[in-house]
Amino acid sequence: MNPGNEQNAGVGTGTSTLYPDLLLMSPERGHKLQVVVEIETGESVNHLEALAQWAHFARVRAAFHLYVPAGMVDVARRLCEDNQIHVGEIWSYHIVGDQPRFTLVHRNREAPPPPPKPKPAPKPAAAVPAKPVAAKPARPVTKKPAARPAKSKAKSKTNGKPKKAVKKQKR
Repeated sequence: MNPGNEQNAGVGTGTSTLYPDLLLMSPERGHKLQVVVEIETGESVNHLEALAQWAHFARVRAAFHLYVPAGMVDVARRLCEDNQIHVGEIWSYHIVGDQPRFTLVHRNREAPPPPPKPKPAPKPAAAVPAKPVAAKPARPVTKKPAARPAKSKAKSKTNGKPKKAVKKQKR
């Protein structure tokens, strides 16, 4: 429970944590959140409250139940419809003597729409070269010729002898 301004149990994470009036947890191990309950007064059933709190509670993976004064049921329904806020149940209440009386006025039998999937983070752009570089085609593998053709004597003084041999002769 979060009575008044107390913040005992919240919904959400980090800076977006909200504190509804009541959180109903499963009794099983893990204590999974089952129902989020928000109780409003006649003054707090308004557009600002609907967008600031109800819309966020409706996106939680638990049923959202809204309790409003008997005279504000139509206003609460209209605010929920206008802002596409999925409410599992709307209850009205009124005070008889010093006892509150609750009446179920709306039950949504449809499952809430699935929460939108977060978009994947965009991948950083790779460095793109200014000119596209074409890949060089692979050279076909060819066999080496068995023997080289003989060079003409006019062009070569070594007559096809290795250079090392020529160097040895000069010494």
